[in-house]
Amino acid sequence: MPVPPPARATDGVAVAARGLSKRYGDGPSAVVALDGVDLDFAAGRFTAIMGPSGSGKSTLLHCLAGLDRLSAGTVRIGDADLGRLDDRRLTLLRRDRVGFVFQKFNLLPALTAEENIVLPLAIAGRRPDPGWLRQVVAAVGLTDRLRHRPAELSGGQQQRVAVARALVTRPWVVFADEPTGNLDSRSGAEVLRLLREAVNTLDQTVIMVTHDPVAAGHADRVVLLADGRFVRDLTAPTTERVLDALAGLDLVAAGGRDRAGTAPGR
Repeated sequence: MPVPPPARATDGVAVAARGLSKRYGDGPSAVVALDGVDLDFAAGRFTAIMGPSGSGKSTLLHCLAGLDRLSAGTVRIGDADLGRLDDRRLTLLRRDRVGFVFQKFNLLPALTAEENIVLPLAIAGRRPDPGWLRQVVAAVGLTDRLRHRPAELSGGQQQRVAVARALVTRPWVVFADEPTGNLDSRSGAEVLRLLREAVNTLDQTVIMVTHDPVAAGHADRVVLLADGRFVRDLTAPTTERVLDALAGLDLVAAGGRDRAGTAPGR
């Protein structure tokens, strides 16, 4: 009997984690990157994940996005329990329902900007909705750059192509891992504005890992991790509030390293 496709959640939660744990290795040398994380990420909101080095923030993003398998616990995107999906269905979910923006732009150099944007649809054998494609391209300011190849674009323009590619499939959620890490301050501000507008005007859900308090200030909520655990969150964050909260987490992380010798995760 065919398995029904996953459905978008109707309770206002785009992604949910319960008891999420991730361990690398076995025995005494095992590293616990995430330790029993319980979190909900609201649909149609912009959430930033932050924490000291080694807090597990990138590992959390990869587990939430289905890029890394859990050691324990559950993650749901919509009504799909990632742990219950075989490799094929997990690949389809990531392709059709999830958008990704990484620090490295991951564009194919032989393709034009437009071809890179619609690549996920081409792989799925689907044609882009012309109206939606125009809206996304206009939103990221690339209307006059569609025929250019990546080498002919600035770093900021390449990241805008990556943002458009993440949005073109109308995903349930966009995961962004340090999306401004390779950009100068001006280009980074443009990318953050695009992600903010995607939430405000396209009703998109964005979950972003960042180390930058200024970047986190664009979010609706900041989730703070330390030593692989959820510590607290901030709503309506400002750069100053984020800096204050991170200063406290640095002390927590330092104490953990003093006790254990190393800090887990990434």
